[in-house]
Amino acid sequence: MNCRPGCGACCIAPSISSPLPGMPHGKPAGVRCLHLSSDNRCALFGRVERPAVCSAFGADPEVCGSTREEAIHILGWLEQATA
Repeated sequence: MNCRPGCGACCIAPSISSPLPGMPHGKPAGVRCLHLSSDNRCALFGRVERPAVCSAFGADPEVCGSTREEAIHILGWLEQATA
């Protein structure tokens, strides 16, 4: 599966414990990453500053569902279930 353009669910729903530029302590679950553009695209995509955890994430129907809203719901549930 390829990422849905303009989704951004993986940059909002899960927590990221790795430091990001401007977010030295990572980001909490449910908080929009500072590097998510207004059209929900990663401004760090393809850059060395992008955390490895973000680069390693692969879109998959199991976690992304069929809509952005479904992806946020599934990723949020996974975040809570593994906290």
